[in-house]
Amino acid sequence: MSEAIFTLDAEVRTDLGKGASRRLRHADKVPAILYGAGKEPVALTLEHNKVIQAQEFEAFYSHVLTLNIGGKKVEALLKDMQRHPYKPKVTHMDFLRVDAKSAVHTNVPLHFINEDKAAAIKTEGGHAEHHINDVEVSCLPKDLPEFIEVDLADVAMGQTVHLSELVVPKGVTLLELAKGEEHDLAVVTIKKAKGATADDADASAEGDEEATEE
Repeated sequence: MSEAIFTLDAEVRTDLGKGASRRLRHADKVPAILYGAGKEPVALTLEHNKVIQAQEFEAFYSHVLTLNIGGKKVEALLKDMQRHPYKPKVTHMDFLRVDAKSAVHTNVPLHFINEDKAAAIKTEGGHAEHHINDVEVSCLPKDLPEFIEVDLADVAMGQTVHLSELVVPKGVTLLELAKGEEHDLAVVTIKKAKGATADDADASAEGDEEATEE
């Protein structure tokens, strides 16, 4: 993926208030705010077209971004994005400054892999019920993963995968687990599809064999 997706040009804005923001949006600009790292917040303006292109990529929401503010590059995380209720327009963005030596807290998406290879799903009529689709992590910016994989290849019928069973990259902590054992949340469960039985699966397989023989 091109690093250009994670770099946005921005300008400092001094014309503040609802009226000013409305004028910016009419001019295809996105008002934004940059804060954190013990520094004063800075009001910014970004090009709407660039933002629309970048926000189509899932990694944009969990990647350390580079804001090019008047030639000065600042690393930041996207913390909030407000959208128009029905138009394909971004109306405001919040960015959090990133310090390379300080841990960041942010949400990372889960990618569920090998569902099509899980015997419980492929041959036993099960389906994967996702309980959560992202997790909050703490790590240094250099260790921030774009996503965390949940491998379902060997998950059995009726089995639930919990947070403690996820394989996370070195240096990454799941914040929910840090709260104690009672916070070992369910991530995904493979359940029998409604109305499906093992006999149904066997009968279906036998039917396929008979059809082949004919």
